[in-house]
Amino acid sequence: MATPTGNLVVELNVTAPAFLLIDIYDSQIDLKAYKGKRVFIGFFRHAGCPFCNLRVHSLMKIRETLLSKNMEMIFFFESTKELLLSSIFHKGISPVPLIADPTKTWYTIYGIENSLLKSSFSHLTSFIQTAIKAKTNKLPMYAMAGEELFSTMPAEFLLDENQIIRKIHYAQTLNDRLSLDTIIAFADQGLKK
Repeated sequence: MATPTGNLVVELNVTAPAFLLIDIYDSQIDLKAYKGKRVFIGFFRHAGCPFCNLRVHSLMKIRETLLSKNMEMIFFFESTKELLLSSIFHKGISPVPLIADPTKTWYTIYGIENSLLKSSFSHLTSFIQTAIKAKTNKLPMYAMAGEELFSTMPAEFLLDENQIIRKIHYAQTLNDRLSLDTIIAFADQGLKK
């Protein structure tokens, strides 16, 4: 796995950087309160990104399965709270915590990469197909706003019950994510104890 450059990089088998934040629904999200559960943390691009909105759509389909296995999800977006709240799709994600991080403070702490090359490659090779798929699923797709960056690359983290990072996936393309089967299998491991 290639690691991003220019940011901090978290490592496997260490405690995840803890956060105590307010999500877009004004709920306090304290990562430490999730101790005893497995956790998926996803860092997405902007609220209108079809790549990310398709991914969120897929994750929401397995949410009940994950909950039944004592696993939760937390999503970060680089969009503002106001922009996320203006989207019916993103409002519909509740009760999964959606954290707006337009200053990308937590993106930096978790080592999220900015790569104009990788983002451009993804847009050139798969944007049209992804946009059609997003439109077919009635998912939002619109231009970036404010401080959102074209170069932001997604990343996903799987934490065990003790908040130790057990899997890290820094995307190499905008469609490069952990498989849903991998996430479900990780949730299953927590049930075997």
